[in-house]
Amino acid sequence: MYLKELRYYFSTPVAYIVIGLFLLLISLFLWVIPGEWNIIDSGYAQTDGLFYLAPWLFLLLCPALTMRLFAEERQSGTWNLLRTKPIALWKIVVSKFAAAWTIVVIALLPCLVHYFAVAIMAEPQGNIDSGAFFGSFFGLLLISLAYTSIGTFCSSLTKSQIVSFILALLGCAIFYYGFDLAASLFSTGAAVNAVREIGGYSHYQSIARGVVDLRDLLYFISIAIAFILITIWSLGRQHD
Repeated sequence: MYLKELRYYFSTPVAYIVIGLFLLLISLFLWVIPGEWNIIDSGYAQTDGLFYLAPWLFLLLCPALTMRLFAEERQSGTWNLLRTKPIALWKIVVSKFAAAWTIVVIALLPCLVHYFAVAIMAEPQGNIDSGAFFGSFFGLLLISLAYTSIGTFCSSLTKSQIVSFILALLGCAIFYYGFDLAASLFSTGAAVNAVREIGGYSHYQSIARGVVDLRDLLYFISIAIAFILITIWSLGRQHD
């Protein structure tokens, strides 16, 4: 089931277009478009722009990849046919989720080129904070894991891929930055920290410092598992 879903992505233009746009935009912001994220303009051996921009670009990438997972099958009528096969519902959900996340990882891996390019250009050569880079890179993998699970759930709620995309985009945006934004409404430190701990932004920033805390790791994995379980439950009720 997983391989079938993966083959589908590469048998259509979807994966190529989404991955290509993601890599193009990242490269333009880091090397071409003037601004604070341009590596050459900054004069420093850093790739901070990659780790600021990627979570926001994921808001488009992940919903675009997950919007068809269930919405397309339900719209075309193949979902009922799939459910008659002797495949457990949880296997279908996990396979579709894993295939979509694999595409996101494939899109992210070429970004390692920016690390090696900056390391070569640095004075002296190799003078780059590798710990911060790979900590942030690992953080992006975890954020995409959570985003993909949210997108998978949103796709299970509707037959419309457009509606699925919009729901996933909003859901991922609230998950990543909504709670941090809401925390600014509180005046007391305890309330601010409590609200921020709910969202993904603060946990990502923690990992981006180059230190992977077990609490941050468990947070992102728990979010992904929770949304996968909710998706299974939601589809099970719809099937019943």
